[in-house]
Amino acid sequence: MSDPSTTTTNTTGGPAGATGATGDRSVEAFGYRQELKRSLSFTDLLVYGLIFMVPIAPFGIFGSVFQGSGGMVALAYAIGGLAMAFTAASYSQMSRAFPMAGSVYTYAGRGIAQPVGFIAGWMILLDYVLVPALLYLIAAIAMNSILTTVPVWVWLVGFVVLNTVVNYFGIEFTARVNKVMLVAELVVLAIFLVIGVVALASGEGRGFDFSPVYNSDTFSLELVFGAVSIAVLSFLGFDGISTLAEENRDSARSIGKAMIAALALAGTLFIVQTWIAALLVPDPDTLIAEGDAAGTAFYDAAAVAGGAWLSTLTAVATAVAWGFANSLVAQAATSRLLFAMARDRQLPGFLRKVHPTRRVPVNATFLVAAVSLVLGLYMESREDGITLLSTLVNFGALSAFLLLHVSVVVHFVVRQKSRNWWLHLAVPVIGFAILAYVVYNAQVAAQELGFVWLVVGLVLMGVLLATGRKPEIRAEQGL
Repeated sequence: MSDPSTTTTNTTGGPAGATGATGDRSVEAFGYRQELKRSLSFTDLLVYGLIFMVPIAPFGIFGSVFQGSGGMVALAYAIGGLAMAFTAASYSQMSRAFPMAGSVYTYAGRGIAQPVGFIAGWMILLDYVLVPALLYLIAAIAMNSILTTVPVWVWLVGFVVLNTVVNYFGIEFTARVNKVMLVAELVVLAIFLVIGVVALASGEGRGFDFSPVYNSDTFSLELVFGAVSIAVLSFLGFDGISTLAEENRDSARSIGKAMIAALALAGTLFIVQTWIAALLVPDPDTLIAEGDAAGTAFYDAAAVAGGAWLSTLTAVATAVAWGFANSLVAQAATSRLLFAMARDRQLPGFLRKVHPTRRVPVNATFLVAAVSLVLGLYMESREDGITLLSTLVNFGALSAFLLLHVSVVVHFVVRQKSRNWWLHLAVPVIGFAILAYVVYNAQVAAQELGFVWLVVGLVLMGVLLATGRKPEIRAEQGL
């Protein structure tokens, strides 16, 4: 924790205090120094969120969601988007109350109590720390399937090194790369959608119908919500925008607005592309019965629409989007979470080091790269590596989101006596109920491994408290 009595200068050029030029409370108002560089606009935040979610994310897990939903893949994504909308609304409220890096760790810690914040941060680490390894592994396997002479581990190392270098050069450079990658992904998606619609209109596939949204022969709530627990993997990332709160140069409201906008745009794209792909699946009954072990269901659908070249294009786009664009922002978000927890003495102090000129949490960035490399190489040697990482990532994120919703009610309704019953009570309660049902219907392996991770976190928290490493969370100055 930085000494709040230290004289600093905030981003508006004045002395550290409670507010900046926009009228928002600055990070100094909570007892910290402004160390990260405030340079990101609303557009940068929106692009960051879209890249983190990956507009073409369903390409890689389409087969699993199709099987899990009994073919109602568009419905699974619609419900997942609705669930995440309530979560985004809760994030929006807490990001305005506490405009700091740390995401749900900060919100639950200050909104409820610091021990709860630690557990929230610990659970979401399953998402933030493991997701880069998952993305690198999926991308490396995809590239190996295209260029079989290059081993998976070589692709994996290459993606890790490339992203680490880009993140090291600073958040502004990362933001510029994000914009280029977003345009490229949207172009590929547009090509698939146009060719797919033309193919369906020409009689390819099953033609236009509503079976990807509702099929009376296979529908059940348990079935669909089980598929939602897989589909939400595509939505994870909008919350990463909150980790850039101390690098946002605009009003604190921009964080919440960017999260909601990114979620709405991505959700719409997910529903449309999976609807069209579901109608193009060559053998839907076999896919539902036997699954998609090779992970090629979407590419097979693309081949029906446009031939081998479109199948290859969508496969390459998936590899680049997951292995470079998505992993790039995932590494950035994870390093900010580690930085925030280390600053509060909940993780080793070396993780709070900020590069003096590039203004990025450099040690945290390198640690994420190292963990991603080791985990990626290990999981590559396991047959269930991708499945294991996926289930852990989803369970960790959803568990942390549950605590986020609780923090909104406690902070605003209980402490602040808010009477905004919709945003501060109804929204978090509904969001909590939906996510709890999704977690309940998640795979047993995810529940078991997630519980083990929770127990380890509780033990670690006990050690931190016993050794006097409870963070000195200060109330907002002047209140």
